[in-house]
Amino acid sequence: MNKTLTVFAFAFAALLPAGAALADDNDCAVPRSQWQPREAALQVARDTGWTVHDFEVDDGCYEIEGRDGDGRKIEVKLDPATLQIVVIDHEDDDERGGASNPAPSGSVAPPKNGLFGNGAPPRVQMN
Repeated sequence: MNKTLTVFAFAFAALLPAGAALADDNDCAVPRSQWQPREAALQVARDTGWTVHDFEVDDGCYEIEGRDGDGRKIEVKLDPATLQIVVIDHEDDDERGGASNPAPSGSVAPPKNGLFGNGAPPRVQMN
């Protein structure tokens, strides 16, 4: 029993560094002396068409919360030295199961595949 517990403890200890490495994939490990100014990160956001609602430092990265050019909620982590995107999360994707942004109603004509007859949108009638 004691030998089994010791083997289990060693196996568990061996897996800890791998788990820690996987958990830190979205972290930035850049010395502060190499960081670009906050205003440069905000300029990247403006140039990309993002509207910034919140700006902070998280896990050593610049983190921007706001909306993209299509109006979807986003959370973006930028490397503070290079201002490259480390991770971008379109928060609306979670609600749609990862689907892309659908077209607004009435903005795209229905396909001419016989399903809608002459290609006109269907008419709804309530009794």
